[in-house]
Amino acid sequence: MSLLTLGVAACLVGGCLACAAASNGDGQHTQSEAELEARRRQMVDSQIRARGVRDPRVLAALEQVPRHRFVPPSELGTAYGDHPLAIGQGQTISQPYIVAYMSEALALDATDRVLEVGTGSGYQAAVLGELVAEVYTVEIVAELAQRAASVLRDLGYSNVHVREGDGYAGWPEHAPFDAVIVTAAPDHIPQPLVDQLAIGGRLVVPVGTNDQYLLVLTRTVDGLREESRLPVRFVPLTRRK
Repeated sequence: MSLLTLGVAACLVGGCLACAAASNGDGQHTQSEAELEARRRQMVDSQIRARGVRDPRVLAALEQVPRHRFVPPSELGTAYGDHPLAIGQGQTISQPYIVAYMSEALALDATDRVLEVGTGSGYQAAVLGELVAEVYTVEIVAELAQRAASVLRDLGYSNVHVREGDGYAGWPEHAPFDAVIVTAAPDHIPQPLVDQLAIGGRLVVPVGTNDQYLLVLTRTVDGLREESRLPVRFVPLTRRK
């Protein structure tokens, strides 16, 4: 968040007790890249593969992307925990399992172009950047958009393009997209996102207010085919007035 295997397990399950001992005195953690990589592999094994995510490309992406780079320094010790984390501005970075599940549900090919609505920390965009040719991601909160763009640039994700704006409207200049993912919950399916989805493409979106369900929609020549997958809890999708 030096960690032994026992320390890694405690960090993932029990609130980062082991990592607390590795603080630099300012509440931040000083772990080597090797230790962080070990925690990342543990995350994938215990939280993602064990729960049924099977796409080898998705699993490899989650092992590759340094999630700790996308959380505030104060949360470094819990960066690979089995839960969402606050990233400021009332927003969160999603639980790793949900990131993996949604990525797999998109059924992506390496040549795809993907739209993400709700950049947040930039972590989901980085995972997508490992999986597809181009990612276009829109974030309504200027501070988050700028921070995510900076981290993604530092990590070398030149195929991830960040824009500040109202994600409800998508990014029509680059449509159609092979897949669209929404990482905040609208109370209905945004029609602009459907319109920007290529025929045969998938839209993965949490929908609802008090009760939210993750929907997977496939656009066909005859309209939309909809599947309701699982109950979820996301921050609401905000729009410009």
